[in-house]
Amino acid sequence: MLRVKKRKGKKMKKMILTLVAMLSMTTAFAEGEMAMGTSNMEAYELNINMDKLSEALNLADDQKEAVADINHTFASELMFAAQYNANDRKKLVARALDNNIKWMRYVLDENQFRTYRVLLNTTVNNRGLNK
Repeated sequence: MLRVKKRKGKKMKKMILTLVAMLSMTTAFAEGEMAMGTSNMEAYELNINMDKLSEALNLADDQKEAVADINHTFASELMFAAQYNANDRKKLVARALDNNIKWMRYVLDENQFRTYRVLLNTTVNNRGLNK
């Protein structure tokens, strides 16, 4: 009878150690996910310096207001997309980019639009939003 109690004690000890190990690994994994999520959210936060952009594109006064509104909407759509999982996020970012390009094409002339596309593509690539 004494041997049976020892076996139960060893089994219980193994189960508890296994449970502790699983909890430790889960906690470590969750911490990594949270750190990755924070840096990932920063990529979707878009703060555009309108003075620099209007200087680079040589915008007229009426264009400045329209471009500022379009970029504000674009930044909002990116922050909205950042809250979703990877598949949905990719679709939402693509839609936000398409809308931004469509609206900018309407507001900017051909040379301004070409310059804007270069700036936008550089920003998207540097932030890793195209992956």
